Amino acid sequence: MEKTIFARIIDREIPADIVYEDDLALAFRDINPQAPVHILVIPKQPIASLADCGDTDGALLGHLLLVLRRLAEEEGLTGGYRTVLNTGRDGGQEVPHLHFHLLGRRTMKWPPG
Repeated sequence: MEKTIFARIIDREIPADIVYEDDLALAFRDINPQAPVHILVIPKQPIASLADCGDTDGALLGHLLLVLRRLAEEEGLTGGYRTVLNTGRDGGQEVPHLHFHLLGRRTMKWPPG
């Protein structure tokens, strides 16, 4: 199976503006931002989507959410922010590697689209 673009970023084969990294996660700025702050938070473990997570992935998912919160604080998103998790093609997922979007520093609309 061919590596996803995110796996290639994790392996440093493709450059990225990395803003956070630990043993479990990597976060970097989106190259096509949809808001003034648009950061992607991904697990280093190759999980295709939320639909592929199992009962044993709860701690990892919780960790990713806490990374999102930490980054929102570091980016000064005190007025609020949006987190997005697209799952599957119909859900808008373009890269088959689990990833959260952190969007902020603009007012978000509802419904999202």
